Amino acid sequence: MDFKIYQHRHAHTILNDSEFIYTWSEIKQALHSITEEEIISEFLSRGEKRGKSISKSINSIIKERLSEKGWFSESSIFKDPNYKDDTWRLDFAKNTISIEVGFNHGSVIAWNLLKPVLASELNHVEKAIQTKIAIVITATNDLKRSGGFDNAIGSFEKYIQYLKPLNTQLTVPTLIIGLHGLNKFYISHEKDSITGKNLGMVNVKQ
Repeated sequence: MDFKIYQHRHAHTILNDSEFIYTWSEIKQALHSITEEEIISEFLSRGEKRGKSISKSINSIIKERLSEKGWFSESSIFKDPNYKDDTWRLDFAKNTISIEVGFNHGSVIAWNLLKPVLASELNHVEKAIQTKIAIVITATNDLKRSGGFDNAIGSFEKYIQYLKPLNTQLTVPTLIIGLHGLNKFYISHEKDSITGKNLGMVNVKQ
């Protein structure tokens, strides 16, 4: 998949430094290796559990790609057993880079941005991972439209809007990655006759 980026606190410049450039290359390779055909195949393989959008499919493929490169998924921010549930986990981590995949509701944008900060700064709770730089992977408005995403899902453009009011709080350099829309397919919605729920339907672009 192709993508565009937006950097906060010079994140992109820092990622190209010698300390991070190899790990940053892994991320770019993982994303660029994902094809539309692969996304659609994974989406259809879920059958009636596929939902409305391709978000779970992209998430699953990203997890597969990064795991192959030694990234840890669902990494705990803290060592304290009282902070081990999903609320206190990073989607992916390796060395000193944290990744959040933000295909969820727009109401959690701020939290997705703040979690890597918790993993980077001194805290009263002992940390399990130390973050120096954060990356958020999300959908552009174009991908939301072509991929069948709900309007309430946070987008690349919306994440950028949050950076300014949260500037003081977001002390860790953060790169926002926006995945471009589908070129060959698009997802429409059709109500399932049995469950009454909307399901995503694959359409080939003419």
